Amino acid sequence: MKLAPLTCHPNTPSIITAVEVEMGRPQPAVLALRYRVTDPKRALVIPPAAVGERRDDLWKRTCFEAFICIPGGEAYYELNLSPSAHWAAYRFDSFRAGMADADGIISPRLDWLKADNGFELRTLTDLSGMAGLPLDAPWRIGLTAVIEDGPDQLSYWALTHPPGVQDFHNAEGWTAEV
Repeated sequence: MKLAPLTCHPNTPSIITAVEVEMGRPQPAVLALRYRVTDPKRALVIPPAAVGERRDDLWKRTCFEAFICIPGGEAYYELNLSPSAHWAAYRFDSFRAGMADADGIISPRLDWLKADNGFELRTLTDLSGMAGLPLDAPWRIGLTAVIEDGPDQLSYWALTHPPGVQDFHNAEGWTAEV
């Protein structure tokens, strides 16, 4: 597993002190992620626990995301993972265009844990049903987090923030490979 820090977008400050993610592919079609949030003040707003099911609009609260590029074009997948255990997966034909539910995804395994000075979200997601993702080659991905640390107080964290306004869909920010 590779470890990478996420950085907070400069226009969305947070009292959370760090977010980092470990990433790997323990099997050719399985994406393993472990997000760690350092939160010594316990300010993180966590959605209520639920029986995990597919839900839209998870990004409006604390949510962890992965953007996965389909090689050879502009198409990509977006995976949203909530501490509540809800999840969502979308396919885009190109930058914010042609959005549709990503069919063929198996419900991810999500574990939300209290940790020293913060929290962890661990997930294993089987992406074998996602058309266009090679099983025998690395995937280029963007790893991000939406952090709610107060009422209507959102900050946006990513491996890399391209210049300008915060936009996780900008492929210039997808700098990891698994």
